Amino acid sequence: MAKIGPGVVVTGLTLGALAVVSLLAIQANGAETRTAAAGPRPGATGSPSASPSPSASPSAALAALPAASGTGRRVVYSVSARQVWLVDPKKTPQVQAAFAVEPGSVSPETGSFTVYSRAAATTGTDGRQVEHVVRFAEQSGTVFGFSAAVDGATPSPDPKVRTGGIRESRENGQTLWDFAPTGTRVIVIA
Repeated sequence: MAKIGPGVVVTGLTLGALAVVSLLAIQANGAETRTAAAGPRPGATGSPSASPSPSASPSAALAALPAASGTGRRVVYSVSARQVWLVDPKKTPQVQAAFAVEPGSVSPETGSFTVYSRAAATTGTDGRQVEHVVRFAEQSGTVFGFSAAVDGATPSPDPKVRTGGIRESRENGQTLWDFAPTGTRVIVIA
């Protein structure tokens, strides 16, 4: 049986450590990107050209995935936190993405739903062109779903117009679209 010298062992351990450090750096960079994307968004004031500015408020930070948010692969939407988590327990990290959203003028009831319809592009209830529409519930005549405005705007909804569209940035809209095909569970929490 051939003997392995100490130089080979040290080299192997060094390469393994570099691989782990590289993986952690990539994950940290992804988390930084998701956190930055969740901050103030262009168009948050109704103007798609408004530039984002850093927020000093701790409430602007993304919350951790709530413990009572279901199990399995799912989209979790917190009405009160105005936040979405994309969760896949078979992957590391389990939370694949987390980002802030702008809810419609009407909120869905809490509970478990299933993505039943998707549209690559359409016109939203507010008249804006939207893309990556992922619908998961219909209650009292209002359709609830996630979408991104093509112009990038995420203005607060007009309270006089009954809309269940939950808006996210275009980047986050693409991420949710890729994560949530028809049949994906959506858990709505308070």
